[in-house]
Amino acid sequence: MPVPTYARKPLSPGGAPVPPLALGSWNTWDRMPRDEAVSLIRRAVELDAGFFDVAYYNMGPHAENSTTDILFGQALRESGVAREEIVLCGKLWLWDWPNQGFRAQLIESLERAGLDRFDTLVVGDYLHAPDVARLVADVNDLIAEGLVGSWGINNWRIEHTREALAEAAAQGLSGPVFAQLKYGIARRAMAEGDAYGPLFAAGTLALQASDVFEGGILATGRTPQRKIGADVGGIRERIAAVYPEVARVAGEFGVTPAALGIAFCLANPATANVLFGASRLAQLEQNHAALALARDHGAEVRAALLDCRVDREVSADGSW
Repeated sequence: MPVPTYARKPLSPGGAPVPPLALGSWNTWDRMPRDEAVSLIRRAVELDAGFFDVAYYNMGPHAENSTTDILFGQALRESGVAREEIVLCGKLWLWDWPNQGFRAQLIESLERAGLDRFDTLVVGDYLHAPDVARLVADVNDLIAEGLVGSWGINNWRIEHTREALAEAAAQGLSGPVFAQLKYGIARRAMAEGDAYGPLFAAGTLALQASDVFEGGILATGRTPQRKIGADVGGIRERIAAVYPEVARVAGEFGVTPAALGIAFCLANPATANVLFGASRLAQLEQNHAALALARDHGAEVRAALLDCRVDREVSADGSW
């Protein structure tokens, strides 16, 4: 069991608390040797980062035929880590739904990674508004079948999230319990704005912070050559411009810029955990410093980074 550095929070109302650090799979497990992947999984459990987001990237904008999910499953089995020691989160894509149904997607994802179920899952973002009533029913079929325990949404427009909550309540079904949103030092509109903010404040949803380094820019000051997340609002140049200040503040607190970014997100009471990518064991070790920093100096971190926000003109409701 991990040594508790930072108090766990639930990812769903009344649910079991989850690790505050979550590891993503996009461009991670396929960028490290197998032995390091095994070591990283074992160390993640020790460092309270035993929450793994596992997705099959081969649809829509992510039509990459990636094997990162397969490699994760292989490394997990070799690690010897017990299933009850970790939390597994899957992902469903809307790019070709309902033509490619949720059950078929989930079964394929589980089989590729060699898993029998996910603890929770995220229903991905979209280009066109989904049939929310059908979506809620389809996800609940998976819950009823025991393939997953709960679900959340990824960067949805607020009206569709509210519609899903209302539809689930009306039908006596399970609605989304968390929102995985782009959130970080420079990008705060959705997570802290007046669209999702009230749902977090009321405890209706928990926040899972994602893309906190904006593709690595706020961790290293460089824009990676590999594919990174969408630049909602077209503010990436402004995000890159605040990196020197982020690095300066990180130095004052004695942590890396990446750890500072994680601590910033955790210091928001709405945040249940922070999802990031780590393709080296050293990155995970360094990022773990965020837990003590958020616990002991969370308010100071947020105050020091007050002027680093650059997305005030970006819509808070999730529209592009």
